[in-house]
Amino acid sequence: MSTKISVIKIGGNVLDNADNLERFLTDFSLVPGFKVLVHGGGTIASEIGKKMGMEPIMINGRRVTDANTLHLVTMVYGGLLNKNLVAQLQARKCNALGLTGADANVIPAHKRPVKDIDYGFVGDVESPDQVNVAFLASLAEQGIVPVFAALTHDGEGSLLNTNADTIASTLAVALSTRFEVNLIYCFEKKGVLLNVEDETSVIHHLQPNYYAELKDKGAIFAGMLPKLDNAFAALEQGVKAVVIGDAAEIQDIAAGGKAGTRITL
Repeated sequence: MSTKISVIKIGGNVLDNADNLERFLTDFSLVPGFKVLVHGGGTIASEIGKKMGMEPIMINGRRVTDANTLHLVTMVYGGLLNKNLVAQLQARKCNALGLTGADANVIPAHKRPVKDIDYGFVGDVESPDQVNVAFLASLAEQGIVPVFAALTHDGEGSLLNTNADTIASTLAVALSTRFEVNLIYCFEKKGVLLNVEDETSVIHHLQPNYYAELKDKGAIFAGMLPKLDNAFAALEQGVKAVVIGDAAEIQDIAAGGKAGTRITL
């Protein structure tokens, strides 16, 4: 069994566009070795919810998950999107298995404590050492590709809506105890940009000192900072490299090419 694993997270810009998704899944299926796919789907959930008369409740850009919203995201993430991804990967001879964090107790979590805001049925994952790595390793031995929807569980019978970036980084850190792990975040840009208006201004390699310097100058788009902070946290916990880049370049990114922004310690 290969000792290398790619944990790859795709966002809405891939899921929302049929052509982008088709191309990505074809490229993903050709990435060699064991791999894990993590997906969200907030935009599609919001669209379907509106058709059902449910307006999304957002506070500070984050979705509040009441009981009805939990039903909605379970149907959309765990059902519609997850199983369509699995079916499309099977068509590409990539033997995939759709999962949530509840399945095989892979990702235990707890309901986010109420401080200033009650986000409802939103999950914060337990520590990566609670992840069922033995189960994931058994899938790797069988050549099965796990496809995770952004749902976890609290161990008491409730599913929880959980940030897909967090699920991806938690899985990557947990798997790094047994494998050499690359964590890849695919989104709509070519990588982390020095100038958010200039697609050619990709920072190809980012290390802690350079990152601190760019942060001090305010040179990085504020929306990227949480993702980058999480990337460095994952590296400090054993992940080999984190890459942020365009889903259309996944093969080059996964092969360790020049595409995207490679983040290392």
